[in-house]
Amino acid sequence: MELTKEQKLMQTIIGKAWEDKSFKQALIDSPIEAIKKATGETVIVPEGKRMVVRDQTNESVIYINIPAEPKLDDVELSEEQLEAVAGGMSILKVAPILCFPSPITLPSLES
Repeated sequence: MELTKEQKLMQTIIGKAWEDKSFKQALIDSPIEAIKKATGETVIVPEGKRMVVRDQTNESVIYINIPAEPKLDDVELSEEQLEAVAGGMSILKVAPILCFPSPITLPSLES
């Protein structure tokens, strides 16, 4: 499976944060600016939302990310997903990202 542009960007950002302590701190302090400076990519955060970066590199701690509850009224399913649900498949199997989103999500990027 090929990675999306956002996934590739996340790999780059995380790798750089592991290698460069000053970048990691800049990412925690001002994530959008740090990402732009390091990669040239502009992260677009939807109105009313903000991006938070937490340092979870302490190996002696187990971190749990509690995402926002999914709002099914905001979800659009593809024709294939609609057919699967109509056939009796659980919505959670069709759209698992609603229950367990990535700990860090970049909504969209401006090229």
